Amino acid sequence: MSMDVTIVEVSPRDGLQNEARILPTDAKIELVRQLIEAGARRIEAVSFAHPRLVPTMADAEAVMEGVPRVEGVSYAGLILNQRGLQRALASGVDEVNVVVCASEAFSRRNQNCSTDEAMAAALEVIDEARSRGLFTTLTLATAFGCPFDGEVSLDRVVELAGKGAAAGVHELALADTIGVGTPNQVRELSQQIRSVTRDGAELRFHFHNTRNTGFANAFAALLEGVRVLDSSVGGIGGCPFAPAATGNIATDDLVYMVERMGLCTGLDLTALMTVSGFLTDQLGHEVPALLPRAGAFP
Repeated sequence: MSMDVTIVEVSPRDGLQNEARILPTDAKIELVRQLIEAGARRIEAVSFAHPRLVPTMADAEAVMEGVPRVEGVSYAGLILNQRGLQRALASGVDEVNVVVCASEAFSRRNQNCSTDEAMAAALEVIDEARSRGLFTTLTLATAFGCPFDGEVSLDRVVELAGKGAAAGVHELALADTIGVGTPNQVRELSQQIRSVTRDGAELRFHFHNTRNTGFANAFAALLEGVRVLDSSVGGIGGCPFAPAATGNIATDDLVYMVERMGLCTGLDLTALMTVSGFLTDQLGHEVPALLPRAGAFP
């Protein structure tokens, strides 16, 4: 298992969006600054969803205006539609992450349209974003299961991934939005999607640890040669539109596992634990990550 592992740090977006306490803009910018100091180079900093739907992300433009512009650091914004893309372009993001829900019920509740309608809109957004020189990611949410529809067809996920790849998206991210996935699903999805994308889009995974399978799933993805994983420092996060969808896999814990396996992330564990402490203070509760409690080894 050679090669480095790229971690996309999602705590400023997916991490904070499900928190009861809305952090002030300055604290969000400070979080990003500390993440960069810890070695983060791809950071999903903001969401351009409608502020009424995700009030914790209402200051996206102000956050992007204040984050440090450091060579080698790429900022991503999550978007759902053309309006979100226009806001993202004006804010100076480097990447756009366009979300389509693989499950019909979740798509209608989350985006007020069918999956096919969301995919058609996403492909238009991806085309325009690419023409503007932005790196593009298509995230297929609820790829492992839906809180309303239950099981999600593997064939349906593969079909949607194929459409994204055919449109020239740079990266395909499969999201276990509610944390129901298992390692065998990860391996099967990886293999099936690569059969339709060939040597095109890079494969990326986004795991939640809701049912304590997130790190096993990350390990399964590594075994399949996946080298891009999402995580959130401290393990904070979740989906405000899904019942009981608790936090992302913790960057602290993931980096410990990956680097003990002999792979490189470029992230500093000691610095990450300091960031987790900052979040504990800001959010008013202990973060879920285990490494800040136990410490690194040796």
